[in-house]
Amino acid sequence: MFYIFSEEKSDEIMKLLGDVRLNALVLGGSSGFIEIYAYGMFKIATVTGVAGSCRGLCLSSDLKSLSVITEIQDSSDREAEITYFQLDTSLLSSYLPEVTRMARKFTHISTLLQYIKLSLTCMCEAWEEILMQMDSRLTKFVQEKNTTTSVQDEFMQLLLWGKASLELQALLMNQLTVKGLKKLGQSIESSYSSIQKLVISHLQSGSEALLYHLSELKGMALWKQKYESLGLDASGIEEAITAVGSFILKANELLQVIDSSMKNFKAFFRWLYVAMLRMSEDHVLPELNKMTQKDITFVADFLTEHFNEAPELYNRKGKYFNVERVGQYLKDEDDDLVSPPNTEGNQWFNFLKNSTHLKESPLLFPYYPEKSLHFVKRQMEGVIDQCLQKPADVIGKSVHQAVCMTLYKTSQSEDSTPQLFKLPFLWNDKTSNIHYVLFTILENSISKIHILRRHTDTSRSVSNGILAVEFGNFLNNSVNESSDSRSYSCLDAHFYDDETVTVVLKESVEQEGKERVLAQLPLSSVYTDEEQDREFIWDSTKRLDEQSGEIPTRTVFLENQWRVLENMKAQYVSVNGIRKVSCVLSSNLRHVRVFEMDVEDDGEVEEEEEEETTQIAAGEPDELNQSADNQDNVCGASVEELPDETEEQESSLDP
Repeated sequence: MFYIFSEEKSDEIMKLLGDVRLNALVLGGSSGFIEIYAYGMFKIATVTGVAGSCRGLCLSSDLKSLSVITEIQDSSDREAEITYFQLDTSLLSSYLPEVTRMARKFTHISTLLQYIKLSLTCMCEAWEEILMQMDSRLTKFVQEKNTTTSVQDEFMQLLLWGKASLELQALLMNQLTVKGLKKLGQSIESSYSSIQKLVISHLQSGSEALLYHLSELKGMALWKQKYESLGLDASGIEEAITAVGSFILKANELLQVIDSSMKNFKAFFRWLYVAMLRMSEDHVLPELNKMTQKDITFVADFLTEHFNEAPELYNRKGKYFNVERVGQYLKDEDDDLVSPPNTEGNQWFNFLKNSTHLKESPLLFPYYPEKSLHFVKRQMEGVIDQCLQKPADVIGKSVHQAVCMTLYKTSQSEDSTPQLFKLPFLWNDKTSNIHYVLFTILENSISKIHILRRHTDTSRSVSNGILAVEFGNFLNNSVNESSDSRSYSCLDAHFYDDETVTVVLKESVEQEGKERVLAQLPLSSVYTDEEQDREFIWDSTKRLDEQSGEIPTRTVFLENQWRVLENMKAQYVSVNGIRKVSCVLSSNLRHVRVFEMDVEDDGEVEEEEEEETTQIAAGEPDELNQSADNQDNVCGASVEELPDETEEQESSLDP
């Protein structure tokens, strides 16, 4: 039950918040829905006004801009347009230290709210239904008894005269039983002790920590020069602090009810246990038989307060009694408490009631004696969420559109195969703060890859530009036929790292036996003497595919950074440059191959080279040619297919 409070969970949170730099999770959905979460946990920005459904998102490392690829569908019978947006997020960049501190504080608060929620869940689990047994037994006794004497009077007679009616004896000896009474007492003591420990060790400590962080956040909000632009509102945070104070008061009230109930039940069960032993004529131990006048008064007060029949309660809860009073605080419902605490005669309440100045004092936390702990907790969460939502709205409204480029229209293909990895693809170069967009445009039956790059600083235009890349004849005799006029279309492309793009190519005129190719495209071979290139003048009234003939084109010839994908109709690729792995997926989504990229030569490779040299010396050219044709080296002995059966052969993905 207490596993959620283990040190492992706390260490995970502290490790996450131990990162000095701010890290952000960006989410995008339909209808231009974009949200930014600090540390992946708390929302710090809600961006609206972006047309279409998000297909790709990329936040620059300097937080100056957010690149978005959307698909805009005006109507179901028209082709969708793929559009590139560059959003100015300079507020996040300008106030990065303040955003980081605020985000860390938000994350602490969010984590503590979850901590309190889990604490309350554990308290509800510690409370058992068996504790309601006394209420149900007494209600059944009222419904079945034939006498006009009240239940309270029945127990009072047993307490004062030591005699019980036949109906009460039947209730105690046949339904409740001595063994059942003992088990009920043990359950109440165990359950109440567990709930008491959870309140003291977790609920109170979590609430006090929450109050501390909110107070610090209020101090930050009062520094208007730094935090007013980010939307921190001191008055809203003050309301959240007040709500947390009310929750702490309700938790303290629950502790008082638990302490009082444990004492009352212990005395009541001790007396009733002895009375039932006497009814059954069993031996009563001398230490149990001792009962002072003070003990009798204590039990009499308990019977007077808890054993009053309440017909209106039966209409609400289906029972006449509410002897057990802890469970009502743990009910997640809007109804008032069945048995709220009695504040009559409380000197502090009387003082507040008669004081006109303290009634509305902001220094006193509001008190809700009629409400449950769950209700006050939900009220607190609502106030805190509303308080912390304002910065996300303010920061989101500060984000504005800097660039909008309509790239192309999606083709209405008869092939209804779902696509998992779609162009365009976004990438952020962290070293130079440049956004790259990869996409293809069909030109003269050839899908050329286009590289659009935009600097994250929207006020700069030096590094902005677009290039089309076509692939020359680089396969030579690696496939069945060779032709100087061979041309290749790009099927899919992803950035492998800041300097390399991984592409899947096919011949523009696909024939039987024509294989597809996995290749590595270095950006150094594309961006050479860029300053001397003619500048592309973008006509914003037209789509980019309508201006493709005017886009500067670079023809590249890959020397050895490629691999023929034999016996596979490859279509999509996904890469991970950190792990140096590429995954190729077939067009029908039924087969996959995984490749390990940039494999360093080791002793085994040297042994293979020695064997090949021995074969040449032995005069076996046929075997050597066959070995070279089936060689698994890609990209000039720098890429290897992972040595596994599922990677050496095509792996079926059928369910």
